Amino acid sequence: MSKRAEWWLPVLAKIWPITWKSARATRWPFIGKFVELFALPFMSETNFNVTHIPINKKINGIENLYLPERIVEDLINRSSHRVVIKKCTCRDERTCEKYPVHFGCLQLGDGSREIDPRIANHLSKEDAVQHMKNCIAAGLTPMIGRVKIDNLIWGVKDLGKLLAICFCCHCCCTVFNSGKFLPDTVTERIVRLKGLSIKVDHEKCRKCQTCVQACFVGNINVLNGKIYINPDNCKGCGQCVSSCPENALSAEIDHLNDALAELNLRIKKRIHIE
Repeated sequence: MSKRAEWWLPVLAKIWPITWKSARATRWPFIGKFVELFALPFMSETNFNVTHIPINKKINGIENLYLPERIVEDLINRSSHRVVIKKCTCRDERTCEKYPVHFGCLQLGDGSREIDPRIANHLSKEDAVQHMKNCIAAGLTPMIGRVKIDNLIWGVKDLGKLLAICFCCHCCCTVFNSGKFLPDTVTERIVRLKGLSIKVDHEKCRKCQTCVQACFVGNINVLNGKIYINPDNCKGCGQCVSSCPENALSAEIDHLNDALAELNLRIKKRIHIE
């Protein structure tokens, strides 16, 4: 088992600004190249590949199904072991006032057995599902995938048996606050759920540009007097849909089973959780 004392979580929160500051530093002249050389190995195609699951209640094409609960619960039920980190480092670092700091990320798979119980609660499947439901009900967006740096942070040997399910808030999440600054080679590894798209109802839209501010990769713009979302660069997090005061944006998914199959295939290429 890893050795991480209780003091590790507050210390981690203190040093956590390195993550989002280094992302911004990649855009600095000269220094940015050195930052990339140090950080990018952790963000390679093998070591970093994540997908956001939008929590919008209504997603066209999947009537009577709450998308994030279906996807996350399936992963939890298949996992050999589960823990929840006692504090979300992103929210702890920023002293979040909107969402509970104890709504920490889930870690699934045999690797999670190694995580010190002083910093994480080891859970049954039922308790893990309930934690997931509590986080989503609070408005947090699940981000699922392979995040190699978690092995280092939580003291787990990197044997490809640790899957992260983070529950992200737009105000504190490192990924949400760094997306506009990350190199293209990294943002490409934030993969939209297959078949998911965001549509704009231009009749409802009042061009308040709330969605423009909500997009963490800067993919929404006003062109020719209309809101335009580049379908090629959309990450499918659903933050724009949730934030729109006019309900002018909606999420659609073509074929749920295809989306689940593609997500599970990407996970299995990098992580074994059973």
